[in-house]
Amino acid sequence: MVQETENFLTKKVLSIAGSDCSGGAGIQADLKTFSAHGVFGMSVVVSVVAENTSRVIDIQDVTPDMIEKQIDAVFEDIEVDAVKVGMLSTSAGMRAVAGRLLRYGPGNVVVDPVMYAKNGCPLMAPEAIDALIETIIPLADVLTPNIPEAEKISGMKISEEGDRSDSNEVERMERAAERIYRMGCRNVLVKGGHAAGSALDVLFDGKSFLHLDAPRIDTKNTHGTGCTYSSAIASNLALGMEMVQAVERAKAYVTTAIRHALPLGKGNGPTHHFYDLYRNGLKLMSKT
Repeated sequence: MVQETENFLTKKVLSIAGSDCSGGAGIQADLKTFSAHGVFGMSVVVSVVAENTSRVIDIQDVTPDMIEKQIDAVFEDIEVDAVKVGMLSTSAGMRAVAGRLLRYGPGNVVVDPVMYAKNGCPLMAPEAIDALIETIIPLADVLTPNIPEAEKISGMKISEEGDRSDSNEVERMERAAERIYRMGCRNVLVKGGHAAGSALDVLFDGKSFLHLDAPRIDTKNTHGTGCTYSSAIASNLALGMEMVQAVERAKAYVTTAIRHALPLGKGNGPTHHFYDLYRNGLKLMSKT
């Protein structure tokens, strides 16, 4: 038992993202996801977001200097097995994060290019998209845009009004993934949560496409799904999984979290990050 306790939470994952005071998205969702996967979570706050399930009230960005100091504080002391980069609202913040990631060179960098809250409120300055493409995307081992984000980054339309053909939409997802891949990231995962039909995601590694499909769950409570999905991928990579397995496991995890989402608040409630834990209990604890 002592040996198992010592080995528990030995992998470390860092979230660089904005906060969500309502607890469903952002750094709060990331830390919950890390814990659910049995890895030790750390955080660098780049923006403080006053939001709930219905709206974003205000955003206060952390200064680039303070972003850099937070990253320094982690890397000078603790080995990092994976990094999840989420909301980066300004070009200056992006350059600060990119500079430090280049300095420390961590492996397993997962970038979720957060541009909008679930209710549609913008979380990234429009003029910062060029900086995202120039400074952040080339550092990503995997980039995880949803369809609106993939459209903004690639400059092409994926969801055509009046055309709800699954095959056509999936083909456009693939073309967008190819275009984004050429911007320098190692893998692209275009998420189909906003598409027609089932919840089908497209993973592209520069050579071939992998389709990850799951039934679409009829719920409005999907606040923080993108944060949760990308953090699950980062956790699985930190645990030593190859990219395809890491994404497949993360897809299964976020699907379960959505299926058992919590009807909290007046808007889009959060997913259930700890459903399996609450149902089954800690395996470690059950052996005591």
